[in-house]
Amino acid sequence: MDLGYDGSLFILAFDHRGSFKSKMFGVTAEPDEDERKRLDASKRVVWQGFQKAHVLGLPEGAGILVDEEMGAGVAREASDLGIPFALPVERSGQRAFDFEYGDDFGAHIEEFDPTFAKVLVRWNPADDPGLKEEQGGRLNLLSDWLHGHDRKFLFELLVPASESQLELVGGDAGAFDSRMRPMLMLETIAELRAMGIEPDIWKIEGVDERADCKLLAALTMAGGRTAVRSVVLGRGADDAKVDHWLRSGAPVHGYAGFAIGRSIWWDAVSEWKNGALSDDDAADQIAANFRRFIDVYTSAGT
Repeated sequence: MDLGYDGSLFILAFDHRGSFKSKMFGVTAEPDEDERKRLDASKRVVWQGFQKAHVLGLPEGAGILVDEEMGAGVAREASDLGIPFALPVERSGQRAFDFEYGDDFGAHIEEFDPTFAKVLVRWNPADDPGLKEEQGGRLNLLSDWLHGHDRKFLFELLVPASESQLELVGGDAGAFDSRMRPMLMLETIAELRAMGIEPDIWKIEGVDERADCKLLAALTMAGGRTAVRSVVLGRGADDAKVDHWLRSGAPVHGYAGFAIGRSIWWDAVSEWKNGALSDDDAADQIAANFRRFIDVYTSAGT
C-alpha cells in the first residue's frame, strides 16, 4: 500500500483510559458496574459534542479518536456513519509500548475496522538501548501488520525529558519544550524509521517555532515519503498555548491538522460529572471548543 494520507485531519481525541479513570473519576481499581456505566456515559457525552459540531458543519477530515474499553459503542456508531475514527492499540499508562490485547491486536483492529490504528509511544534518544529494542520490536511488528493489511498507522510520539536533559535547562520544563524537545523529536523519528517503523501520520507534540515545524515535517516526508503527514497534539494545555502550536504548524507543508483531546472536553466533562452541566449543555460546550480549534487552524493555514 502507499505510505501516507491524503487530506486534512481534525481529530477530537477521547481515547484516554487510565488517567481518565483515576484523575477524572477517582477510579483506581477495576470499575464496578455503576462506575463502568458512568465512564461509558462520559465518553458518549464527548461523542454527542462531536455530533453536534458535525450537524452544524465540519470540514472534511473531522473525526474522532476513541478507545474500545469505554467507547466501543461510539466507535461502532462512527464506523456506521462513515466518520473517520482512530482506535488505540497500546496498553494505557505503560512506560514501554505494549499491545492492549497482546497477540490478538490484529483481531481487534479488524473487528472495529478503524480508519487509523493509533499508538502512543514515549521515546527519548537517551533511553536505555534495551528499552528501545523492546519497544521497537513491537512497533515494527505493528507497522508491518498494518501496512500488510492495507491499514493506516497513526503514531503519537511523546518525548519525555530525561533528568540530565532537564538539568541542562536548569529544571525548566518550558525551556526543555522550546529549546531541546524539537531536536530530540527529530532524532527520535530518525531512530524509529531506522528500525523499520513507518507511520502514515505522525501525531507530534506542538512546538513553538515554525522553523522547527518545517524541520519536523521535512524529516517525516524525507526519503520518498512525500505523502506522510503530521498533526499537532494538544497535551491538555490551555487554549492560548494550543492556539500557538496550531498557528505554528498550520502553514507548514506536511502538516495536516490536529488531534486534540483534554483541551476540548476536560472542563465540560468535569462539570457534567459534578452535575453542573446536563448532557446537552456539556455537548454544546465540547462542540464549540472543537469548532474553535478548527477555525484557529484553518485560518492560520491560509
